[in-house]
Amino acid sequence: MAPTPRIGVVTVSDRASSGEYTDRGGPAIAAYLKEVLNCPFQTVPRVIPDDRAGIADTLTELADTEGCCLVVTTGGTGPAVRDVTPEATEEVCEKMMPGFGELMRQISLKVVPTAILSRQTAGIRGSTLIVNLPGQPKAIAECLDAVFPAIPYCVDLIGGPFLTTNEERLVAFRPKKK
Repeated sequence: MAPTPRIGVVTVSDRASSGEYTDRGGPAIAAYLKEVLNCPFQTVPRVIPDDRAGIADTLTELADTEGCCLVVTTGGTGPAVRDVTPEATEEVCEKMMPGFGELMRQISLKVVPTAILSRQTAGIRGSTLIVNLPGQPKAIAECLDAVFPAIPYCVDLIGGPFLTTNEERLVAFRPKKK
């Protein structure tokens, strides 16, 4: 029997990591995954400060040590000085997947004009797909709805486990076999 897929859920926030306020982003991602995936999986949560080296170390640990097939981050994607999640992601990934960020911004622009300020991205480290999301829980679901149909197939292509979705909620796209 194959091991249970592991999914990293990372909140990047100085204030949440210091306990100044309760993390809402990580739990929003975990709830989304429980709603959309119908295969067994285990989340590996982290709440860390906006620190480029710390973010890079956490992403590396989740991919290389924890064996996560997918790591979803929230926070640190804006234009502020402390917003460095995309830079840390680019630092640890062998391949960048710019289509994820392009689609997420396109969807978010339909809701809020400031979506153009967001710098979400995605990349691949080994057999791990890393996806950066914005920090607002409402935006998390909107962005994941846009990109998640491609995530299971991307995980397949990089040698990860076979993720299945609750097709009444979201259908994962996989090309038809010939």
